[in-house]
Amino acid sequence: MAAITIPFLAETPQLRPLNILRDLPRVADLIEKCFASTMDSEGRSYLQQMRRAGQDNTFLHWASSAVETASMPLSGYVWEEKGEIIGNVSLIPHRYKHQRIYLIANVAVHPDHRRRGIGRYLTFAAMTHARQHHGSETWLHVRDDNPGAIALYLGLGFEEIARRTAWQARPERNVGLIDGGRKFGRRSSRDWLFQEAWLQRIYPELLNWYQPMPWTSLKPDFSAALYRFMMDYNVRHWASHSNGQVTAVLSWQALSSQNDRIWAAVPPQGSEMILTELLLRARRELTWRQGLTLDFPEGEYSNSIQQAGFTIQRTLLWMKLNQQKSVDHP
Repeated sequence: MAAITIPFLAETPQLRPLNILRDLPRVADLIEKCFASTMDSEGRSYLQQMRRAGQDNTFLHWASSAVETASMPLSGYVWEEKGEIIGNVSLIPHRYKHQRIYLIANVAVHPDHRRRGIGRYLTFAAMTHARQHHGSETWLHVRDDNPGAIALYLGLGFEEIARRTAWQARPERNVGLIDGGRKFGRRSSRDWLFQEAWLQRIYPELLNWYQPMPWTSLKPDFSAALYRFMMDYNVRHWASHSNGQVTAVLSWQALSSQNDRIWAAVPPQGSEMILTELLLRARRELTWRQGLTLDFPEGEYSNSIQQAGFTIQRTLLWMKLNQQKSVDHP
C-alpha cells in the first residue's frame, strides 16, 4: 500500500496498513470468526481464496504492485495487539466513468475486543485513505440486522442510499406451478422497450459501479446475440403478456463461479402474481443448475418472491459518505 499521512496513526500504534505478504491468512481467520453465522457459500469461497492467495508467491508479487488498481480487497488496515490481528478493514478501488470509487468492506473486530472504538478507528483510516487517494466517492454496505454498525457509519458521515435484498432458491423439477390463466412464452424483441425501462428502475445506475447491468447479455438484437455466442454466455427469458402487452419479463444469466442470476423486470406494482408464476417456471426449467439469486429493492414484491420459494439471504444498506458531514477525527 502506498504510504499516506494519517495523523492519528502515531496515537494508535496498534493500527497499521495491511501487509498482504503476511496478513491475509490471519485476516481470513478474523473475518470467519466475526461473520461465520451469516456467511453464505460465496463468502466461504472468498475466505478460501484469501488463504490460498496468502500462500501464492506469484499472486503476492503481483498484488503488492496492484493494490490501488485491482478491484479486489488487496489494501486496508489492521489492528494488531500482542502479535494478534483483532481488527480489519478492507479497501476495494473501483473505476467507473473515469472516476475512482472506494468500497470499504470487511470491517471486523474480534468479539473479545469490541466496544473499544476499534471499528471506528479502522473505518476512519479507510475513509482517510480514500480521500487522500483522490476517491470521488466512498461507499460501504452493511446488513440491516447490524444496528451497531449502522449507527457507527451514520456517525462518521455515511448516508443510506439504497436497501437491497438478496433472495436465493434452488431449481426443482417438481415445483408446482400456478394456473392463473395467464399467457407465458418467449420474450419478443418488442418487449425490450418495457423490460429495459423496468430494469433501469429496479437496478438503478447509482450502483452500476459495483454491479454493472449486463445489458449486452440481455438485449434481443443481433449484435448482442453474436456477442453472447462469441463469449459463450448462456441466458434465457420468460415473458408474460396480456391483451398483446408485456406485463413482466424474467431473465436468467448463467454464472460459473456463483449462483446464477435472475433479473426481474416488472412495473412498480400490479404484477405480483405474475412474478410468482415466472419465478416458479424458472425454478422448474433450470433443474441442471445449482442455485438462483435474485437481487431486488428491499420490501418490493416480497410476498411474490417468497411464494415462489425464494428465501432471504440478506438485506444490505448501501451507504455513501457525505463529505460535508464526515468527521475529521475518529
